[in-house]
Amino acid sequence: MRYITLVCAAGMSTSILMARMQESAEKQGIEAKIIAMSESKFEEYEEPTEVLLLGPQIEYLADEMKEKYEPKGIKVEVIDMMDYGTLNGEKVLKDALALLD
Repeated sequence: MRYITLVCAAGMSTSILMARMQESAEKQGIEAKIIAMSESKFEEYEEPTEVLLLGPQIEYLADEMKEKYEPKGIKVEVIDMMDYGTLNGEKVLKDALALLD
């Protein structure tokens, strides 16, 4: 099982992308739990996360989030703006899984 969390300012825009990523994972036979939430909610989130993907609108938090979560074994990356804008769940999933290799 792979655990991927998407965060953005309010958690709304990442919800559609999350659904597309989940669809892509299912089609490929990849067991993944993909969730989306606001950045502020993630601080309280206690479920496992292997990859933390940030929406482009909160890219300014990337360094702070990497410093905070990478020592805990969580890979942190900003979602490519073009993939985010086109809701390319397959590509974002591929990029997230590549961080785990």
